[in-house]
Amino acid sequence: MANTGEWHEDRDRKGHAMVPATPRDVVHIRVGSFMLVFLFAFTVLGIITRAPVLAGIAVALGIVTVIDIILAVRRQRQRSDGEAG
Repeated sequence: MANTGEWHEDRDRKGHAMVPATPRDVVHIRVGSFMLVFLFAFTVLGIITRAPVLAGIAVALGIVTVIDIILAVRRQRQRSDGEAG
């Protein structure tokens, strides 16, 4: 393969990808994505029941969660040392 300047992903003996990540970043990404499912459901529920406050709170929390996930992914990519997850 030619080196195109892309980030190379190391593999362990079993072939699993080893990327630099902290447990905190992994938790932020996984819990955040889990929360997005419920926040989407609350948004739909708020729209259906004509409860704009419920829908607004769910949308606001969804935006905050997406920003948190983006920041966790950026932190994970910027780390060049640390644990391999």
